[in-house]
This record gives sequence, C-alpha cells and structure tokens, in this order.
Amino acid sequence: MKSNSNSELDSYDRKILNIMATEGRISVAELANRIGLSKTPTLNRLKKLEKTGYITGYQALLDFDLLNEAHVAFINVTLSDTTAASLKEFNTAVKKLVAVEQCNMIAGNFDYLLKVRTTDIQEYRELLGEKIAALPYVSHTSTFVSMETVCDRQKVSLAN
Repeated sequence: MKSNSNSELDSYDRKILNIMATEGRISVAELANRIGLSKTPTLNRLKKLEKTGYITGYQALLDFDLLNEAHVAFINVTLSDTTAASLKEFNTAVKKLVAVEQCNMIAGNFDYLLKVRTTDIQEYRELLGEKIAALPYVSHTSTFVSMETVCDRQKVSLAN
C-alpha cells in the first residue's frame, strides 16, 4: 500500500506530473520554463516525485501498426475457483503471456479483464485456444474485438 497522498502535491508538482505524463523526454530547462520555476528547484521536485513513487518510470510509446501488432481484443475471464491460492496461481501464469498487455481483476460478473494484442484474428484464436484457455482455473471466456482505439492514455490530468 502506498503511503503518499495527493495532498502532498502542490500546484507545481501537479504541473510537472501532467507534463511528464505526456512528454517524458522534455528537458529540465523546458519543464522549468513551462511550470514557472528555475531549473534547480524543478530538478529537485522531479527527483522527489521519482523518489516518492509518483513517477514510477519512463517508457517509449510504440506504433503498433508498424510493429504489426494492431489487433486488440478484450477478454472477460471467469475462473472456476477464486480462492486466494487460485487467484495467485492465475496471476502468476497470466503475467507470462507476452500478448497480454493488461490484466485487471474485476468486481462484477466475471473475474478478470484482459487486454491482448496480436497481429491478426488467427493469431488471436491461437492465443485464446492454446494459452488463455489453458491458464489455471479458467472456466469461461468472452471476447470483445476492438474495432478502433478512440482514446488511449494514462490518467494525466491531476486536479490543481
């Protein structure tokens, strides 16, 4: 459990987080200019946000069309057993599937929602039939194929 709370963030910290969420490669000088502080206090704040866990890392955003991995499907997964040990076993196994981009435990009429990315429907069918259906305790799946990604972003707008 993280001990940080949003009340520890002032308006400068929130501006830094909003900018860094979409422009992680921005220079400290440009970041300082955009938030209205000099470079040293901006760098200190940035390092503090990293150290306290508000910024957990940096990554490149990939073009999945160019990588031939643009086929996205969402899969509702229902387990036959939801004891703590069963959930742990499923969680460990699903993390090993490279095509699973996201796995969320759901409070609802199914147990997990998976976001998977493949090259095409054939590769998806193989993934579902040979790997996802074989995960521990999977009893039922239901698939929703994405026709178009309208919006794809992290939560970047922090209230001031």
